[in-house]
Parts: sequence; structure tokens; C-alpha cells
Amino acid sequence: MTTLISRTDLEAAIAAGTVTVLDTLGGDYYAQQHLPGAIPLTEAEVADRAPSLLPDKHAAIVTYCSNPSCGNSQAVANRLARLGYTNVRKYREGIQDWVEAGLPVESLTAAS
Repeated sequence: MTTLISRTDLEAAIAAGTVTVLDTLGGDYYAQQHLPGAIPLTEAEVADRAPSLLPDKHAAIVTYCSNPSCGNSQAVANRLARLGYTNVRKYREGIQDWVEAGLPVESLTAAS
């Protein structure tokens, strides 16, 4: 099982710029809202996109999806581990927890 990271620790790592955050929902979900600086990467894209997006296999990476019942973040973490990534953690509570805590998100959609 992938090591978990708390919201507090993830927030600090994002602020310090010491982690690459992967939004494993992708598509419209990513466009609507995602954690600050997050990169979209779904399970189907890992093999093709990970080598160029994540060249350092020892860098800190955190995956997340919508909430604890969503399996996308674990699926992407598992694929990364199989490719040799050694420092992958999962934010199990996902973007739902982040938003409910009142933390900032980014969006690709125009504000209405």
C-alpha cells in the first residue's frame, strides 16, 4: 500500500515547492478544480507521460483524486511504483477534503 500524506503535510510541501502533485481524475474534473500546481495524470497515461513529466524517479510525488472512495490515486501510485518511482505518497482524502477545509484550488474554466 502507498504511504499516505496528511492535508497539513501536503499543504506545507506545496507551499515549499518540494512535491509534484498529480491529479488522477483528469479531464473535466481537472479543468473544473485541482490542487495548486497539480498536473493531470490518469492511470491510462502513466506509461506514456510519466517519463517526461516526472524525470526524477526519486522526487517526492503525491497522487490524489476526489475522496477516500476513489481508487484513481492508488491506481496511479501503483503504476508509478511499477515504473521505479520510489517516493510516491497518496492524499487519500482527496480534493473534497481540501475544498471542505477552505484551501485554495486552481481552475482552467472561466469564472462565471
